[in-house]
Amino acid sequence: MRIGTVSLRSETVSENGNSMFEFTSIAVPQSLPTRSRSIFLVTLVVWWALLALFNAFPSIDIAVANAAFTPRNCSIFSSIGRTCGDFAWDKSPVFTGARNVFYMLPYLAVILLVADLIRDRINQRHASNLDARKAIWPDLRITALVSLALGCGVTVNLFLKAFSGRPRPRDTSLFGGQLDFVQAGSFAGKCLRNCSFISGESSSAGWLFCLILLLPARWRLSFGFPLAVVSLLIPAMRVLTGAHYLSDAMLGWLSSLVIFAGVHAIAEEIANRREG
Repeated sequence: MRIGTVSLRSETVSENGNSMFEFTSIAVPQSLPTRSRSIFLVTLVVWWALLALFNAFPSIDIAVANAAFTPRNCSIFSSIGRTCGDFAWDKSPVFTGARNVFYMLPYLAVILLVADLIRDRINQRHASNLDARKAIWPDLRITALVSLALGCGVTVNLFLKAFSGRPRPRDTSLFGGQLDFVQAGSFAGKCLRNCSFISGESSSAGWLFCLILLLPARWRLSFGFPLAVVSLLIPAMRVLTGAHYLSDAMLGWLSSLVIFAGVHAIAEEIANRREG
């Protein structure tokens, strides 16, 4: 087993009250890249298995959406045979307010990550012992930013949501809309833009869940647990409001874990080869 060194930073307070940072190098086994690849492969297989399940049994999506849908009598001016009703939670001011707050969280996280990276870069110029950042393991902050760009940015919003063609539940004839229902994974729908497959906000929520790995151990209960709850609430709210089917939300959320694990595994492999 190869052994690498990792530099850890600890904070102490001097007698005059100023904070001082000390760096200590420790030896760690380099089995983590293999574990990262395993996590990536497992999550990727689960993602495709879920897609196959929802594609083969579209009734799952319909049943869950129907549970959140409130039917009502159509007016005399409505088309014959049309299903009338709405998703009651979509009109909830509590849900609307919570969504507006949750929507901003990934942007806030990006600002904090970039600011922290800039701060460390500035510190490196003023402290010769700050070459600890050149440790064998890639920086998880870089992994997080790259995975967000590749996942939620490119894969989800620029490709899948733009070209999948799957209408949102509230846009389908089953739930008061005018477009035909299509199952998950089908690109035969009539949606032209910002389509349902897969959920962009759920993808962002899955990315927020990955950020728990970046938290110091002492913060993972006080900050990590609420972050995990929020990351699960976001996709649930998208389903309850008729914005997405269950498959869109689950696959969107899980896609960020797949891409985060994949980016991290690649970064570790590159770093290991450089260390030789």
